[in-house]
Order: sequence, then C-alpha cells, then structure tokens
Amino acid sequence: MKRWIGFILHLAMIVVLTSFGSYTVMNKKDVEIPDSLKVTTNLEIFAPKDSIALLDEDEVTPPPFLGKAFNGFKEALAFKESQGKYHSVNTLGYLGKYQFGSSTLNLMGVYDMDEFLGNPELQEKAFEANIARNKWILRRDIKRFNGKTIGGVKVTESGILAAAHLAGAGNVKKYLRSYGQNDVTDAYGSNISYYMKKFAGYDISKIKQQKNAKV
Repeated sequence: MKRWIGFILHLAMIVVLTSFGSYTVMNKKDVEIPDSLKVTTNLEIFAPKDSIALLDEDEVTPPPFLGKAFNGFKEALAFKESQGKYHSVNTLGYLGKYQFGSSTLNLMGVYDMDEFLGNPELQEKAFEANIARNKWILRRDIKRFNGKTIGGVKVTESGILAAAHLAGAGNVKKYLRSYGQNDVTDAYGSNISYYMKKFAGYDISKIKQQKNAKV
C-alpha cells in the first residue's frame, strides 16, 4: 500500500513540474478583451480659441485643403479657432465654430447664445456677415495696404480680415497704420501679424462689404 502511495505522489510531482516547464507568458497584445469589458465614450475635447497656445498643431489632423477660394478661407480659419466644432465654447466664453464673442454677435442681430451654438446655419451666416461688416470698416485700409509688406509679411485682403476676426477691425487699423508697431496679441498667444501671414492670399471677393451686415 505504501508503495502505491509513493508511486502516486511521484507521478503527481512529475505532472506539476511538467506544467511549470511548459508555462508560457502571454504578451498583453495577444490577449483578446471581450467587447463587454471594453470602455467607450462619446466625449469630445475641444481646444480653446487659438488652439496653438495649448495644443501642438502637429498633433492635430488638419482639415483637407480646400483651395484659396472663400470656402478654403473660412474652413482654415474655423480649424484654427475651434478645430471646426460648431458647439465649442472656450475658456473665455467665445462661441461656436468661428469663436464669436457675444458682443460681436449682438451687433449682427444674434442675442440667443444657446440657439446660436445649436444652429450651424446661423453660425455660417454670422461669419459671412462679420466678414462683410469688417470689409466695410477696413475698406480704406484694404485699398491702401493690400500688396505692401509689413514686418516681413505681405499684406492681403484675406490676411487683414482674418486678423480682424482675431483682434477686431479697430486693432487691425492701428497695426496697419503703425506699420506693425501695434501688434495686438490675444489671451492665447496669437497676434495680428501671425494671422496676417497664416491666412494670406485667399480670394474672398465673394463677400461684399456691407456697413450694417446682419444675419
């Protein structure tokens, strides 16, 4: 009986040792996670106005190049402002795809900010109205400085209007008339000269100047 017990214990040890000897550590990439254990989310993170200040632009997929017509201008500017997100609100309260302040929207006849955020068509109309309005305000400066070089940057109509979107038409007038000395920088680090260069050379003749443009 003792011989049988010893034989059984010896056999058990062989099985255990064999098991350890054939054990393989699996790499985590070889392990399939069941769908039921995977975590998903619908949250989106929006960069504030002038995402360049908080986010490396090389880490963000740029929008497709849409050419130098007005469509290309507005989409390039929208990407810089909010990555093209209609419902984006930044840390300073600027709203929508083009990051408008409420006071600017009021000038164009928009008073309900919640409605504005939820209405892409209204946001597009507001952008066009603001371009038309700034074209009228800056009409003499566009005529006078278009094609000239200030601070190493060639001045173009689209650059002027992009800078006006950033800093306001009044500050762009000061920049041009001081030949670049009054270069306003916003809260996120972008200045007029940067926008002048980044958005130069677009054809925005589609939008006509209008003194009191409304949506």
